[in-house]
Amino acid sequence: MVGLSKSQARRFLLLKHGLLGPYRFKGKRGALEYIRQAGCIQFDPVDVCGKNAELILHARVQGFKKSMLYALLYEDRALVDYPDKQLSIWPVEDWPYFARYRAAAKAEGEQFAALQQHLGWAKDYIAAHGPVSAEELPLSGKLPWYSAIHWSGNWHGESNAARSVLEQLYTTGELVIHHKLGARKVYDLAERHIPQALLAAEDPLPAVQDHIEWRVLRRIGAVGLLWNAASCAWLGIDGMKAAARNEAFAALLEKGEILPVAVEGMRAPMYCRAGDAPLLEQARSGERFTPRCALLAPLDCLLWDKKLIRTLFDFDYTWEIYTPQEKRKYGAYVLPMVCGERFIGRAEAVPDRKSGVLQVRNIWYEDGVRETKALRANVERCMCRFAAFNGCAQLQMTDNGSE
Repeated sequence: MVGLSKSQARRFLLLKHGLLGPYRFKGKRGALEYIRQAGCIQFDPVDVCGKNAELILHARVQGFKKSMLYALLYEDRALVDYPDKQLSIWPVEDWPYFARYRAAAKAEGEQFAALQQHLGWAKDYIAAHGPVSAEELPLSGKLPWYSAIHWSGNWHGESNAARSVLEQLYTTGELVIHHKLGARKVYDLAERHIPQALLAAEDPLPAVQDHIEWRVLRRIGAVGLLWNAASCAWLGIDGMKAAARNEAFAALLEKGEILPVAVEGMRAPMYCRAGDAPLLEQARSGERFTPRCALLAPLDCLLWDKKLIRTLFDFDYTWEIYTPQEKRKYGAYVLPMVCGERFIGRAEAVPDRKSGVLQVRNIWYEDGVRETKALRANVERCMCRFAAFNGCAQLQMTDNGSE
């Protein structure tokens, strides 16, 4: 078993995520490489200073632009939007592995008789007229429907008929998202965009436990280090109770696909992917890295296990967008900030796109963080990059920041 101090474990995670040292991921190719490493990144439509998926890539990928993710999704078709860890974006080559979810969506959809009569017609309409949004599909009224695999529809009543039909066909894999206009989805036939070999491929892992094993390995690779315990990092892995998780860890250990890691002060072992052994050695080597400052997304892969972050980094983060205003400690859209080998605080940065100014309204530094000249310069460079990412030519830092 590999032994790590807490400092080495922190270093390993930050190296794994491309947040420490020279950029490991660069440009559009680097964005795709990171998503393949993570398996999936979470999507959220809220756009205050970039959507969640864009923020994840901006933090890690040198020269990342929002247009790169759009191109990977809707031009190159190297990625698809489909549930995994809730709403997610993942590599198109993983399409066959999600066959069980498309089948479940189809089976569950059969209970909605009113919906069923419109499905064939909707596909024929799209075949004849091309991609459509719910607003463009000529189907009015409401009908009972909710998704079997993600939060869509109405569990206690009726939903917009056009949207329900399109979303049902999307969850069964018969439609894909052709592109988006803001938050509006435009759908098209999957056969026009997913390679036929992938559409025709059978589920590579038809046994439930084999599938769970694959998903566990994928999530360990997404976070970097995980323990065999209950965690938000496992969300979206249907059918995985503690016994199935234990079995998956045992099988992955026996096959040599994961390595146990003993971390200073932790009673239970952590686990990483066996392929990350070189990064473990780099983290243990004592190599020094030039600090780099980055803002993380609220649903960043590194943050999927909040207990892990509290234990290793002594940093407690809650995305307060769904917290009632009177109970918020910081703000609705406040981003964690890393610099070097620690979380140094959190920041509220809002672009004023009319004036082209990124307004850094607040920076809350963690206790014990010394606001040295070097730190302030690093934070300012981070904010300048963030301004450019949001299409702003100017930066205005207020409160804890300096203008």
